[in-house]
Amino acid sequence: MTITSQPLRRALTTVGVAAALLLGFGSIQAAAAWTSASAPLTVAPVSVGHLQEQLSTEQARSADLEAQLQALTTQSAQLNAALEAAQAQITTDTGHAADLAKQLKAAKARLARLEASIAKAKQATTTRKTVVVTKTTTVTPPPASHGDDDGGDDDHGGG
Repeated sequence: MTITSQPLRRALTTVGVAAALLLGFGSIQAAAAWTSASAPLTVAPVSVGHLQEQLSTEQARSADLEAQLQALTTQSAQLNAALEAAQAQITTDTGHAADLAKQLKAAKARLARLEASIAKAKQATTTRKTVVVTKTTTVTPPPASHGDDDGGDDDHGGG
């Protein structure tokens, strides 16, 4: 069946388009009703005043966080400066420690020489005492009388 009349074709096309639009609109309404039934909106939408209040609260919070961030940045810079100063002090102290280690090594060497000198002096003193003791032990003292003392010289033959 071929339709040859142009006005009839236009009318049928218009009716077909209108039917398609009505069918689409009906499908959308059915889908909306189905979605609404399966997931009802139990919470009322937030009012504009409440949203503005939340916005001002969040802006104040944001400003507070920015201030805290600025304070942390300042503290970080101070800690960085303190760390650099501490590292410089460590470098200086390391140099001083190396110098003190050299001085300690030299002092220990001097102490060892001094202790050796003291040991030699003690040994020389001990040797002298031994020599003196040896000399004193070789000398025999004259006999002393321990008995009755009558004033006479009995041991040497007096007459």
